[in-house]
Amino acid sequence: MFQKILIANRGEIALRIIRTCKEMGIKTVAIYSTADRESLHVRFADEAVCIGPAASSQSYLSIPKIMAAVEITNADAVHPGYGFLAENAEFAEICTEYGIKFIGPTPDQIRQMGDKITAKETMIKAGVPVVPGSGGLLQDLETGLKIAKEIGYPIILKATAGGGGRGMRIVRQEDEFESLWNIARQEAKAAFSNDGMYIEKYIEEPRHIEFQIVGDQFGKVVHLSERDCSIQRRHQKLVEESPSPFMTPELREKMGNAAIKAGEAINYEGVGTIEFLVDKYRNFYFMEMNTRIQVEHPVTEEVIDHDLIKEQIKVAAGIPISGKNYYPNLHAIEVRVNAEDVYADFRPSPGKITSLHTSKGHGVRVDTHVYAGYTVPPYYDSMIAKLICKAQTREECITKMERALDEFIVEGIKTTLPFHKQLMKNEDFRNGNFHTGFLNTFVMEKPKD
Repeated sequence: MFQKILIANRGEIALRIIRTCKEMGIKTVAIYSTADRESLHVRFADEAVCIGPAASSQSYLSIPKIMAAVEITNADAVHPGYGFLAENAEFAEICTEYGIKFIGPTPDQIRQMGDKITAKETMIKAGVPVVPGSGGLLQDLETGLKIAKEIGYPIILKATAGGGGRGMRIVRQEDEFESLWNIARQEAKAAFSNDGMYIEKYIEEPRHIEFQIVGDQFGKVVHLSERDCSIQRRHQKLVEESPSPFMTPELREKMGNAAIKAGEAINYEGVGTIEFLVDKYRNFYFMEMNTRIQVEHPVTEEVIDHDLIKEQIKVAAGIPISGKNYYPNLHAIEVRVNAEDVYADFRPSPGKITSLHTSKGHGVRVDTHVYAGYTVPPYYDSMIAKLICKAQTREECITKMERALDEFIVEGIKTTLPFHKQLMKNEDFRNGNFHTGFLNTFVMEKPKD
């Protein structure tokens, strides 16, 4: 087992990893930018190293600075968390070259799944259903127009190096194709320095359902069941739950087997997520794989009583997994509490938290790195906390979440708490009638005062 793990991340996920490491008797090293000097992950780690100014490019994305921190603290492993360098094959490769264990998949596995075209080709070979599409990068506009006509509109243009909804455009008719093709390529070039595009059939009113998988160093892959992540705004998840209210036992069996096939196809090592689109007829299609721990991993932890960070560390240390699939025996819902003004188009709301009271009680969990007096910096992702509730049934879970949201008080900044309160009261949401476009028609009611 590792003696000391450096956590190449910040905030909530860094603190989450530190807690598990402490329970496992492993020393921890926090890295931080000057903007995060007062963050809790810095206080709770055994050691902390400042690696640069606030800008991510000069701190959390700087491989040389992170490796220097590894060297001066004599860490023997690096946990990348999620975001930043978590799916960076070059970082994983450099760690390996220096004899430092990267707690995650191998560089080759990251590359195979990081490029969406390669990932799709791999899934086709493995027998995993994929969305009909171009089958490779588009060479030019004319080729794109021809394939779109063959598939039939609507189609979706996607950047091969894309993520977070950038470099994506839905094309509903032929006369829109050229202008949206140009916009998507420009956006992809600016965001990823790669304007490679491909086409997929656009699935109307899809569910976004992902399967958590774990693979060890001995070729064994299992799944830990599903999470429904369909409540999204501009392709960014806001609410996740398990089990999915749309799931049937038969569909779970099929999707679980497909997820295992996907992991086995690349001899996957570590925890990862196979993401599917599911249409209203319960046909499912591989969308992408995330080769890291997910923001929403607590949802799975709560319904199967399993520490996924601990599992990650054990797999990285060469310990075999149990070899069995896990199925939810409770219901859990997670809401992301972001520093955003929901009445101003979810505009970021950084600043000082003057007062904070987090929810408590049976079946209520809060993962956060903030506290009263903490200043939310404007440089990073706006998420400040995750509120997770679990109960015997979905109905009970929603009721518990309503109570927990009423108890959750943040003053000094705007947050997404009002949105979540209104969502929990929405009849369509309560009845499980939603899809990834659900929030396009969801109207926030402004408070009367």
